[in-house]
Amino acid sequence: MKTSIIGVGSSLPEKIVTNDDLAKIVDTSDEWIRQRTGIVTRHIATKETTSSMIEDAARKAIADAGIRAEELDLIIVATVSGDYRFPSAACILQAALGNDRANTFDIVVGCAGCVYGLNIADSFIKSGKVRYALVIGAETISKLTDWEDRSTCVLFGDGAAGFVVAASEDDSVGIQGILARGNGRDGMSLTMKERENMSPWADGEKVWDYLHMDGQAVFKFACRKVPESINELLDSLGLTADDIDKFFLHQANYRIIETVAKMMKQPLEKFPTNMDRVGNISAASVPCLMDEYYHKGLLKKGERHVLCGFGAGLTYATAVVVWDK
Repeated sequence: MKTSIIGVGSSLPEKIVTNDDLAKIVDTSDEWIRQRTGIVTRHIATKETTSSMIEDAARKAIADAGIRAEELDLIIVATVSGDYRFPSAACILQAALGNDRANTFDIVVGCAGCVYGLNIADSFIKSGKVRYALVIGAETISKLTDWEDRSTCVLFGDGAAGFVVAASEDDSVGIQGILARGNGRDGMSLTMKERENMSPWADGEKVWDYLHMDGQAVFKFACRKVPESINELLDSLGLTADDIDKFFLHQANYRIIETVAKMMKQPLEKFPTNMDRVGNISAASVPCLMDEYYHKGLLKKGERHVLCGFGAGLTYATAVVVWDK
């Protein structure tokens, strides 16, 4: 039995912020951002919330799958920017969908989120406990961003995207293999502290924190672990990089994509991108890119794809999927 992707959907805020817009509020330029990241525009939430984008993407994925929301047995939301500390974004989504039977929870693994979630859903489905699962990655990174820090504020966008997955008796399609891991010893390279202890008896200054990133450390981590994890998974499946039709990598930085393609000895044309238009949307990145290519008719049934996310933790997750839509 394999786990097959049967539905995909995404949601992006209406507001588009250009590099020139950012140059008006921080010391940067369109040329500086393009050369270092490949990003030109990004979508930034104004009236949208993490929950509203999650619901929009979920409804699209469910409709694409051709099932009813009430049939979902498992709802996983990958986010570091939910609207509430609790209840979970997954429980908020469950209520919005009118589902009262699913196992629901959030996972907090940053940009690896949606592929990490696929790993969990795959395990549930193979256990026989779940028939249909919804995995959504969603972020409103704009509310975690220090808009005076040009090293981070130029990188991120907001959005949500995800998959509906289901059991398939056809072993030739769906998720052929998947791995998800953490590298916690380097986790402080990308951080945002939780709120400080505000009790009357706690010592120290009470401050709100923003996202912080050691860009070079994260860059080196991605360029090392992404090809390493892909090759390990391909080897376990008796495949090589030449057997892959498309590599859907987390859209963090165009230079990372170029480096991975070179290390994998694969043409850059096999590595789709949309970061130039949406920026880094963290957990939503991989499914958003796949949703775009799917609706443009650029994903063909029977194609073999690699999905790979990497980010906070530091975490990474890689899957090999045979497209079956």
